[in-house]
Amino acid sequence: MTTRILTENAASISELKANPMKVALSASGEAIAVLNRNEPAFYCVPAETYELLMDHVENLELLALAESRKDEISIKVSLDDL
Repeated sequence: MTTRILTENAASISELKANPMKVALSASGEAIAVLNRNEPAFYCVPAETYELLMDHVENLELLALAESRKDEISIKVSLDDL
């Protein structure tokens, strides 16, 4: 069975166990596919990249919420009323 690896960087679980920081730093900030028996078990993602991903997911969720509410009836107010 073939499995897609979604990054150019890969390391085995054995390599990760032996020296986790060396593996993490070897990809220069990119994600690393951690392989178990030549199949991706999980991805090691730098904290900065993960934070960007979470910000993007949050933005997509807010966009979906705004899209779902755009046709709702709204109440008009003036700045003076606020």
